[in-house]
Amino acid sequence: MEQNVLETERLTLRPLNIADAGHIALYAGDLRVSRNLEQVPHPYPPGLAESFITRVTSGKAGETVWAIQHSDGREAQLIGMMGVTDEGTLGYWLAAPFWDTGFATEAAEAVVTEALRDHVTLRAEVFQGNEASAKVLTKIGFAYVGEGQTFSLARNGQVDTWRYVLERDKWNRF
Repeated sequence: MEQNVLETERLTLRPLNIADAGHIALYAGDLRVSRNLEQVPHPYPPGLAESFITRVTSGKAGETVWAIQHSDGREAQLIGMMGVTDEGTLGYWLAAPFWDTGFATEAAEAVVTEALRDHVTLRAEVFQGNEASAKVLTKIGFAYVGEGQTFSLARNGQVDTWRYVLERDKWNRF
């Protein structure tokens, strides 16, 4: 998928760069965030953010990842990430200080609009108990399709999940 810079009312979604490593380590290293993600360990090890950025910007990662950037009037900063795998799976996280702001929904609408140009179907999965993330998905049109399980590095175990699907022909935001 070609990676365009996406603009919303309050956010810029752009390719990652090595300067994002500090914010990624800080925010993804927060247990409130990492405990809701599959592939992020806790504690967050040194160097992981840099190696992640190098991998996803190489063009060989099998996914397209955007830095969610917000300008608070002083300077723009990364406040989360959102990505889509080549198979059409949406994943995202937002830094805890920015929860309950509508930023996740705003970013998801932009990324989903972009991703549905290349994918007929998008899938997403959230850990059970993460109602806020489930609400983001249903608010933008994903349909609940069932339950599953996945391994969480931060929790070091299997976690029950809710699964969602969005079909391109149901998306009315083009």
